[in-house]
Amino acid sequence: MKSIISFVIRYVPRPILQQVSPWAMKILSLVNKGNEVECPVCSSHYKKFLPYGRIARENALCPNCLALERHRLMWLFLKKKTDFFSAPLKVLHVAPEHCFIERFESLSNLDYITADIESPLAKVKMDVHSIPFPDNSFDVIFCNHVLEHVDDDLLACSEFNRVLKPSGWGVLQSPVYSLAETLEDKTITDPAERERIFGQRDHVRKFGKDYAERLRKSGLNIEENQFVKQIGEDLIKKYALPKDEIIFVCRKGN
Repeated sequence: MKSIISFVIRYVPRPILQQVSPWAMKILSLVNKGNEVECPVCSSHYKKFLPYGRIARENALCPNCLALERHRLMWLFLKKKTDFFSAPLKVLHVAPEHCFIERFESLSNLDYITADIESPLAKVKMDVHSIPFPDNSFDVIFCNHVLEHVDDDLLACSEFNRVLKPSGWGVLQSPVYSLAETLEDKTITDPAERERIFGQRDHVRKFGKDYAERLRKSGLNIEENQFVKQIGEDLIKKYALPKDEIIFVCRKGN
């Protein structure tokens, strides 16, 4: 199972995966029922979650809603630490995750807009380097695991800063590695070399521990939120959460 999932993730284009994987997962969901873990996003229970990743992680993927560890953590954060599920909010969701789309669309308090340059799941075709919305348009922006793909991450973040309302906030997650500084080399264009250096064929940088400091250069205010540290070990195990994931919360800056 691990090797199959790793192969599919590496070589099947993401837009195709996004369309096909929910159907394949329905079968795996039926055969994996149990009570050892629970997905807080969809409330499904399993013996364990499915492995996932190029180097497959055990107990990672919910076969019902396709939430990964980081999605389950973000859902809990939104529930416990924000008014996302109750306040009237205009939301921009870049590269929307399958596990969130229908659930966010169903919330009557949200004016919810999905956008991406290629995802078949998004309603608006959009380049994050030039967001087609006026200044101060959005109360909330989500952009998760996108900035490692784009040509200019700081330009994208300056656009987020521009379209956020003065009281606005967002969540900007990316893979962050144990590097002192972000690794970036625009001369590396070969997909195989990008995979070797940056960890994935369509990545153009490998963010280091300077991630928050780097994004602040765009004008955004970035908070490194340690929400997962406030969750007990029993719930971390029950929901299969990432123990060291920092939630990078952005707010409009100068």
